[in-house]
Amino acid sequence: MNGDFRVKPDLTVDIGGIKLKNPVMLASGTAGYGEDISKYCDLNRIGAIIVKGIALNSSNGNPPPRICETPSGMLNAIGLPNVGVGAFINERVPFLRKFDTRVIVNIFGSTVDEYGDVAAAFNGVEGVHGLEANISCPNIKEGGVAFGTDLDATRRVVRRIRKSTNLPLIVKLSPNVTDIAAFAKVCEEEGADAVSLINTLIGMVIDTETWRPKLANITGGLSGPAIRPVAVRMVWQAYKAVTIPIIGMGGITNYQDAVEEMSEPYGREHRRAPREARALDNRLAERERRHTNRRNLDAERVARGVACSDACCRRRIDKH
Repeated sequence: MNGDFRVKPDLTVDIGGIKLKNPVMLASGTAGYGEDISKYCDLNRIGAIIVKGIALNSSNGNPPPRICETPSGMLNAIGLPNVGVGAFINERVPFLRKFDTRVIVNIFGSTVDEYGDVAAAFNGVEGVHGLEANISCPNIKEGGVAFGTDLDATRRVVRRIRKSTNLPLIVKLSPNVTDIAAFAKVCEEEGADAVSLINTLIGMVIDTETWRPKLANITGGLSGPAIRPVAVRMVWQAYKAVTIPIIGMGGITNYQDAVEEMSEPYGREHRRAPREARALDNRLAERERRHTNRRNLDAERVARGVACSDACCRRRIDKH
């Protein structure tokens, strides 16, 4: 059995009907609306950008201070400032159309109907390939409990969005629950095309000199390398519960982290190394080429009657 076994790796993926050239994605909130990050990262090289959250109306977010460093991470209480759906479609989408990448819009609301109305606004908008629903927002009509921490509220909001849009729908799950798999299952039952997880974990930091919280909002969302093991565990739990695609996120700083959850978007740690996302597709391709060549070498050995003992060439994650 002769010949050159080297092949060009195929990194294309299909996430709920959204076809990506590779699994490298910029996570919502980390790259704004694309303009700023495009100075440091060639958006043509990545699979998709998930733009920061968009609501029906514009807002300024929370008062400062709203960011503080933590060991192996960051706590933020930005408060979802945004330009509003109308301004985003008219002023920001034209810039994103310039790039050969998929554009996924993160949406949020304070009521079930608001989610539906924002989703409907993107029907037929050229250059928008899918929606990601942030359901970690408080439901102001039901005591402020986050949609994403109540199974019934999750069901109702996903159902409403699904009825409002024909675009592929990804639901971003909150980690601040006892059973992430149950929430993933509800999303699948109500027509979500994929789920993404995890959003930030709720945390709090005290200034020991003033004995006051470092954030004006008191609590904030924890992101960064510290949460990656939690993300990996929750992705595994969701994987066992649903058949729709799963996008993993949380604490990604290099390609080895991304390989742990192969469809994982590059998250908030881009603030430390903005060029890492740009190079991630190359590193994943190198890894896939290396493992593909090893698998092909095994095939040649088997054809010659030589047993292969390299388990790494056949390792995979199973449902168990």
